[in-house]
Amino acid sequence: MSDRHRLLVRGRTFAAVGTGGDITGVGAVRGAGAGPDGLFVRDARHLSRWQLTVDGAVPEILRPVDTSAAASGAARCVLVPRGGRQEPPAYTLFREQAVADGAFVESLRVLSNRSVPTRVHIALTVDADFTDQFELRADHRTYAKPGAVRSRRPLDGGGREAADRREAADGRRRADDGDGGVTGIEFAYRRGDWCSRTTVTADPAPDAVEETGGGARRLVWVLELAAHGSAQMALRAAAQPHGEALADVPESPAVAARQLAAMEEDFASSVELPARWPGLADACLRGLTDLAVLQVPASGPDGEELSVPGAGVPWFLTVLGRDALLTSLFALPYLPRLAAATLPALAASQATDAVAGAVAQPGKIAHEVREGELAHFGQVPFGRYYGSVDATPLFLVLLGAYTEQTGDTATARRLEAHARAAVGWMLDHGGLTSRGYLVYRADEGGLANQNWKDSPGAICSADGSGASGPVMAAGAQGYAYDALTRTAWLARSVWGDEVYADLLTQTAGDLRDRFQRDFWMADRGFPALALDGGGRQVDALASDAGHLLWSGLLDKEYGETVGRRLLEPDFFSGWGVRTVAAGQPAFHPLSYHRGSVWPHDNALIALGLARYGLHDEARAVARGLVSAAATAGGRLPEVLAGYAKDAYPVPVPYPHSCELESRSAAAPLALLTAVGGA
Repeated sequence: MSDRHRLLVRGRTFAAVGTGGDITGVGAVRGAGAGPDGLFVRDARHLSRWQLTVDGAVPEILRPVDTSAAASGAARCVLVPRGGRQEPPAYTLFREQAVADGAFVESLRVLSNRSVPTRVHIALTVDADFTDQFELRADHRTYAKPGAVRSRRPLDGGGREAADRREAADGRRRADDGDGGVTGIEFAYRRGDWCSRTTVTADPAPDAVEETGGGARRLVWVLELAAHGSAQMALRAAAQPHGEALADVPESPAVAARQLAAMEEDFASSVELPARWPGLADACLRGLTDLAVLQVPASGPDGEELSVPGAGVPWFLTVLGRDALLTSLFALPYLPRLAAATLPALAASQATDAVAGAVAQPGKIAHEVREGELAHFGQVPFGRYYGSVDATPLFLVLLGAYTEQTGDTATARRLEAHARAAVGWMLDHGGLTSRGYLVYRADEGGLANQNWKDSPGAICSADGSGASGPVMAAGAQGYAYDALTRTAWLARSVWGDEVYADLLTQTAGDLRDRFQRDFWMADRGFPALALDGGGRQVDALASDAGHLLWSGLLDKEYGETVGRRLLEPDFFSGWGVRTVAAGQPAFHPLSYHRGSVWPHDNALIALGLARYGLHDEARAVARGLVSAAATAGGRLPEVLAGYAKDAYPVPVPYPHSCELESRSAAAPLALLTAVGGA
C-alpha cells in the first residue's frame, strides 16, 4: 500500500483510507501504482467515494490517520478548515473510523473553537462502484460486463415522529426534516444473476442529498454550533455481497474497536513471549494481532463454519492454500487452532475431478478461492483454482505435524481419505511416478510458475533466462519428501496400514537419493533452483535451497554447506536472505522473486538452519528480520527490497508489497521456534 493509505482490516473486509480519512477512488484508473482505496468485501469495492468537505473545501489534516491504529482498532485523525496563521480555525473535526465484518463506521465530532455561535456546512460525497479487485490491478487487462446496471435510491427516515426524536436529542441541526426526510442512500449493482448492495446511513439524517457527476451522491448538513459547542455525527456503510444478507453495523467505531481488541487479545494471550529478546517479543505480538484480523470464513467437509488465515491485504484477503498452510505451520506450536481449521477447510475444496481451466486434478489441494463477480462469471480462473504444485504436499506436512504436535488423531482419521487422495495426486498427476519429481507446466490463463515463486520469470538460470518446458522446482521436492515421510508416520501410528507406510517411506528415500544426484551442482556446492523440461539444471543460486533444509531433504554434509552459504554477503542482505544471490545477472533488488527478501522465506530458512544444527546462522537470520520489523512497529511486510543493510539504514520497501500478510505475520513465531528467546 502507498503512504497515502491506511488499512483497517477485519476478516474478509478491509478499508483503505487516506491520511485524512477519505476514500477517493484511487486505483479505479489502471496503472495508478499504489493499491486501491475503498471499502472491500469479498473481492468487491463496496465504497469507492467517501469524501468529506467543510464549508465547500477539503479540510486540512492537523493530525493524519494514526498508523499505529491502522489494521486493528479505530483509525483517528484531526482536521480543520483551511485558513491562515492570522485567523485560527473556527472549529476542529475529530474523525474516528473502524471496520466490522462487511461494514464501515465513522464517528465525526465537530468542536467549535469560538466564543460565539458558528454555522458549519458539512458534506460527504459517497459512491459505490462495485469494481472487482482484479479490475484494479495494473496488469492492463479489461473485462467485459454485458448488461451490468448500477442504481441508487434514497432511504426514507421513517416519518415526522422519528425526526422529532432526533431533533429533541440533538438541537444542533438547523434544517427541518419535513416528513422524516432521507436518512441515507442504497447503491446497487446487478449483472445477470449477480447482485450486490451498499447502504449508507447517517444519524442525524442529512438536510439534503444532492446528485453529483458520475452517479455519486452528496449528503449535506448545516450545523449550528453554540459558543464552544459541539456536534456529533454517526456515519455507516453496510455491504451486502452477492448471496448474503446485509451486514450488521456496530453502533460506533469504539464498539467495533472493542470487538477487534477482544479478538487480538485472544490470539496474543496464547503465546509466552520471549522476555530476553524484546524485539522478537514485539514482532511476535504484532504478528499475532495481525493474524487475529486476517481470519476469513471457510467451510469444512460437513459444512461446518471455520476461520482460516487469509493471505494478505490488499490483494489476497481470501483463502490461498499455500499461504494458509505455511501460516498454520509457523503458528502450530502456539496456535494449533489455525491448523485445526485450515486442514478441513482445504480438504473441503480438494479437487475430485480434472478441470483443465482450473488446473484441477483428483486429490489436488486448492491454490486460491475467490468469490468475486469476475470469478463468478468465469472471467478469471480463480473461483476455485488449483495452480500450485506445493499446496498438496504442504497439506500433508501440516496434517502430520498437527497430529504429532497435538495428539489429535481424530482429525487425521477424519481426513484420511483426503490425505490418501493428496498422496495419489503427488504420485500420479503430480509426476513423482512418471518424472521422478513434482512437476508443473505454465498455465496460460493463470500462473506461469506454480511454486511459491510464482511471478513470471522467477524460475530462472543465473543469467536470467527462464526455464523451458515443464518445471521441477527444488523447494517442492523438499515438501514432497517431508509429506511422504509424515504421511508414512500417520499410516503406521494412526491408520494402522503398515504396507502403505512402507511404500511411502521407500518412495521418500528414493526421492532423496534422486534429488541429490540430479539437483546438486558440484562445481558450485549448491542445489539448482529447478530442473527444466529436459532435466537440465536451472542454475540460479536461490533461497529455495533453505526450504530443503526445513524439509530435511539434504544429507548432513550438503545441508551444512548450503546453510553456511546462505549467510554469505551475496545472499544475506543484513535484513534477511535474498531470493536470488546478488552478483548474478538474474539479480534485481526490486523484483518480486529475483533478489528481494521475503520474511516467510527467511522463517523457513531459519527453521531449516536450526534443524541442521546451524544455530548461529539461524540467530543471524532472526536478528535481521527482527531488526527489519523494529523499523515498522514490529510488523513484517510481505516482501522487502534486496538492498544491503549497510547501504541504507532502514529496509527499502518493495513497491507492491502487501502491508499485512499472514505468512509474514506468523514468521516471528517461526523464528521463536527456531531460536527461542536467545
